[in-house]
Amino acid sequence: MEEDFARAVEDGLKLSKRLLLPGGAPPPRPVLGMDRAGLPDVASLLPTAPMAYAVVVDPAAVDSPDVPSYQPHVYGRLDPPALIPLHMREVDLAVDCAAAGCAAAEVTVRARWWVHCITRSRDCHCRIVVPMGEKVTVGKRSYKTHVIDVEDQGAVKTAKTESGGLLKRQFFSLTIPQVGGGEDIFATIRWSQNLLYDNGQFSVDIPFQFPQYVNPLPKVFMKKEKIQLTLNSGVSKEVFLKGSSHPLKERSRQGEKLSFFHEAVVENWSNKDFTFAYSVYSGDLSGGMLVQPSTLRDYDDRDMFCIFLLPGNNQKRKVFRNAAVFIIDTSGSMQGKPLESVKNAMYTALSELVQGDYFNIITFNDELHSFSSCLEQVSEKTIENAKEWVNANFIAEGGTDIMHPLSEAIALLSNSHSALPQIFLVTDGSVEDERNICHTVKEQLATRGSKSPRISTFGLGSYCNHYFLRMLASIGKGHYDAAFDTGSIEGQMVQWFQKASSTVVTNISIDATKYIREFEVDSEYIQDISAKCPLCVSGRYQGKLPETLTAKGYLADMSEISIELRVQHVKDISLDKVLAKQQMDLLTAKAWFYENNQLERKVVKLSIQNSIPSEYTRTVLLQTVVEKIEQGKQKPKKNSTQNEQSATSLNGLTLGFGDTAATRENLSAGFGNTKAPERFEMFDKAVGCCSRLADCCCCMCFINTCSKMNDRCAIVMVQFCGALSCLACFECCSLCCGGSD
Repeated sequence: MEEDFARAVEDGLKLSKRLLLPGGAPPPRPVLGMDRAGLPDVASLLPTAPMAYAVVVDPAAVDSPDVPSYQPHVYGRLDPPALIPLHMREVDLAVDCAAAGCAAAEVTVRARWWVHCITRSRDCHCRIVVPMGEKVTVGKRSYKTHVIDVEDQGAVKTAKTESGGLLKRQFFSLTIPQVGGGEDIFATIRWSQNLLYDNGQFSVDIPFQFPQYVNPLPKVFMKKEKIQLTLNSGVSKEVFLKGSSHPLKERSRQGEKLSFFHEAVVENWSNKDFTFAYSVYSGDLSGGMLVQPSTLRDYDDRDMFCIFLLPGNNQKRKVFRNAAVFIIDTSGSMQGKPLESVKNAMYTALSELVQGDYFNIITFNDELHSFSSCLEQVSEKTIENAKEWVNANFIAEGGTDIMHPLSEAIALLSNSHSALPQIFLVTDGSVEDERNICHTVKEQLATRGSKSPRISTFGLGSYCNHYFLRMLASIGKGHYDAAFDTGSIEGQMVQWFQKASSTVVTNISIDATKYIREFEVDSEYIQDISAKCPLCVSGRYQGKLPETLTAKGYLADMSEISIELRVQHVKDISLDKVLAKQQMDLLTAKAWFYENNQLERKVVKLSIQNSIPSEYTRTVLLQTVVEKIEQGKQKPKKNSTQNEQSATSLNGLTLGFGDTAATRENLSAGFGNTKAPERFEMFDKAVGCCSRLADCCCCMCFINTCSKMNDRCAIVMVQFCGALSCLACFECCSLCCGGSD
């Protein structure tokens, strides 16, 4: 799919050579990467920042809206359409980092694109593609994406057409119909993403690399770049700044909250991603507890909490020795790049085992094959033999059977030689007895007590049941991760293994139940603390907490450790929004496992309240035809006729519960593919829409941009992102302002 998209952009760039821009200058020539065959590199044409494209079906419509080029007429139509990247006139970036327990960043990008490539007498569809999420409006039509309950039958009929979805798992694509040549598109794009953590350092990486060909001529348009960042550390400890990709000046520092700003006139838009890194002083294990009262719109009347435990940067802290059993799916669907990537990740994982560790490898399809009949102690010879065995035995063939290798691994770890027993399961398929597997494993681990094996799971592609894998990891106090495109398998698998194999504290317990009766965590069990990532435990409680709580656990030498958790009642961090995606994933896994309708309803309420797609809701795009309001005229009264509304469905925004049929047929793991659009009719209550842009608080920032604005529109869009937990909303306005400032 990404190759088709890149080919359409390449065709669009060729078409843009017909343009004659203001001042008589030709359009800037794109600088494209080349592959070994001398063809444009696909990666160089994929968006690395929010982008807008004109969808061109009729090449005769391609011309400058202000200065006709009088090019020879072009006959015929383009199928598939070409995509011409639109010139960007404005862009602002705002990042709000909530550190410590939340470890998340809320990102807002405001952009303004000009339809510079379509003559004023024509119009075209415009496609907005965002690497991490989004929201839209146009002319006399207002759009708003709306998350609704699948069981709710309201008052607005949903059309059987699709107007957006995932281009691939990392990119969201939304099409705005019939935007006139020379018009502007304003967009406010919002999403939430996790902060990265490495060796005591937090960092955020925002896609903000714009290609050269979206830069309008500098003599015609002045480009001003604005970036602002706020950081709420959530802890009283000192914050150390480690670096930023763009020059930032500190604006203010008030307690735990820091603010930075950058503004400059630039010749070209940013050609690199925005990165920012910092660390919180913590020589050793530390933590805290953030609490927030429930709100009126909350699905639960109990208060919310988030406990965070930081591993610190104590280099002398011992890591548990591991007794690791790798269970690798080698069914026929793993053929090609997926299995090669898993094989390379296995080589790295084996190389990172140290003296004192034990290991074994099991491959499974219809049959089970083991590297050894028992756990092997790590040595240069055994690791070398294991790599040779992997090279010879990682052959994709046969079906998928998960329970047999899991039982074999648990039996192998009955004697873990005083090391921490670990199971690493990698699969790309879904099987019929997944709930039974979870129940069986839960019973087997319960008999082992605190010495039970940790189970970490890794899903490949879209055909495996990611909620089964998440639930299995939660039962096993392990780590879950996934890869949705072949290029990221190896890197993500290595990081997943490093997190799970770097345990510094096990068997965590919180003494909250000493003070309050109701204390419920979202996950099935509390994970161990890894040296490679902070531990975040969210949940609900009812009652009055003391000023401090205590977390207890066991170190590698089996001595007990106590960590003081200062209880903080937060106001500057919206815990309900920051934790919504994590809570929805965990509750969905529980609802699937226990087949609990009450848990499903909780997910539905969270989904609707936070505008995040879920397995039990649908996302639809509502369109409202608004009356045109001339300047100087009053807006319609509240009792005027309601605007006509229609809606279309947006598909491919959720993972589903696996595809057992595709697994039985050994189909490729669905990398880079979204599920086929589901055609359905749905009803929903009208979502009120104001008649003037000024009446919509989320669009107030557009008022001073163009005094000629006389139409309004608004869309809210949310994208679900596999490895990173993402929330996005997107607003666009197409203005008939003659293409002028």
